[in-house]
Amino acid sequence: MIKSLRFAFLTPLLIFPTILFANFDYNANCLKAYKSIFELKLGNARAYIATEKKQRPNNAIIPLLENYIDYFTIITSESKADFDRLKGNKSSRLDQISDDDKSSPYYLYAQAEINLQWALIHGRFGEFFNAAMEIKRANSLLQENSKKFPNFPLNAKGLGLVNAVLGNLPDGALKSTLATFGIKGNLQNGLNMFDKLAESLSSSSYEPFYEEVVFYYTYVLTDVAHSPSAYAKMMKYTERIADTSLLKSYLQSYVSIKTGHNEEAIQILAKKPEGGVYQPFPYLDYLEGVAHLNKLDLNAATYFNRFLQTNKGVNYIRDTNIHLGWIALLKGDKTGYTSYANKALNSGYLYHDKDKQAKNEAAGVAPAIDLLKARLLYDGGYLTKALQVLDDKKTADYTSDRDKTEFNYRLGRIYDDLGRDDQALTAYQATINQGKNLKYYFAANAALQMGKVYEKKKNAAKAKEAFNTAISMKNHEFENSIESQAKAGLKRLSN
Repeated sequence: MIKSLRFAFLTPLLIFPTILFANFDYNANCLKAYKSIFELKLGNARAYIATEKKQRPNNAIIPLLENYIDYFTIITSESKADFDRLKGNKSSRLDQISDDDKSSPYYLYAQAEINLQWALIHGRFGEFFNAAMEIKRANSLLQENSKKFPNFPLNAKGLGLVNAVLGNLPDGALKSTLATFGIKGNLQNGLNMFDKLAESLSSSSYEPFYEEVVFYYTYVLTDVAHSPSAYAKMMKYTERIADTSLLKSYLQSYVSIKTGHNEEAIQILAKKPEGGVYQPFPYLDYLEGVAHLNKLDLNAATYFNRFLQTNKGVNYIRDTNIHLGWIALLKGDKTGYTSYANKALNSGYLYHDKDKQAKNEAAGVAPAIDLLKARLLYDGGYLTKALQVLDDKKTADYTSDRDKTEFNYRLGRIYDDLGRDDQALTAYQATINQGKNLKYYFAANAALQMGKVYEKKKNAAKAKEAFNTAISMKNHEFENSIESQAKAGLKRLSN
């Protein structure tokens, strides 16, 4: 729907809620810029914005659109240099908007959006106090806007994101800072807001904002809520987005890989739109490497090496090197593995959990080949093949406590996803017994997954016991994430 969202001022707001005011004009030109941003055609978006600046220099939607471009520039590049170069733009854009038409529903909304976008970026680079302050401001602006304009549906997008993220935030600097401000969220409320918005927006006059809602909803379902329906809902809501959108390819491939739909991810990435019109997005090469390696296709190295060559960002460097090490190991090249493991130990940053995990793995002994194969196949959703790799093995076949623990953990995850609950529970318990005092994540995550199995079986007492066991384990990998999921489980059971 590329047409102006500025309508005749004679129409009352309560009858036609999309009325805009003179200086918040989502006209056809701005909507083309917005659509280009969400297809990751940032160059095209800049051109539309340049035209708008000449024609309507006082349009207060311009600074919001420019902020979207900065946001996606940083998200796609993961570059600290881009972050440092662009972060100074935030205050001038807010100043531009704050001098404008206070009677428009976009007045507070646009300020909240800019704060929220920078909160997500600051959090990405470990600047949690700045992120907390921006979330506080965004939340306050959106709450006020909801009171002033209760029929303005886009309020729910930002409030849904704040509620979902804060409602399932792991312990740490960001959570403790927000707690001092008295800001709390509710994951289920956030999910409900997004679900309602995604369902209703496509048939409303706010349809152009649909893709952005799906972008954030997908993030919340997959990375915040770890919802079992993440893949199905993502595919449902992205279906109507144009295939010319590179963001669509990213969303579909990312969620497909995260949820064990590996073949779908490979097909999606093979057909992704390409060309100079699109923003460079090296992370998609990384994803393609992961998808191919998950089916034990060693040509995955091509994609990982391409990622390292084109990437200017701070994340996934260590993780990519450990993946290249696994490929060497699967080829029987132990020297090659050692070389890549050293790079995973010493090259790159530690902002992302994946890179922290890669460093931990590189510091230990090389993984057992059969456990590595089972892990990769499981991650790809090839459950029967993964089970076949371990079918003739037993705990006593492994010498180290780590391998014994991982063997039972891998079995538990495979049985769980195959719906063989009793065997999964037995394997999870063996994982906990073997690994509860180790630094690895296997035992804690086994307890978390055990809680989910019991929750599914309607055994609340056993589920609570398992979730509490997960919470009680400390000083292991992914501790914050596992603990936040276990606490979310306890919250679900208390409702």
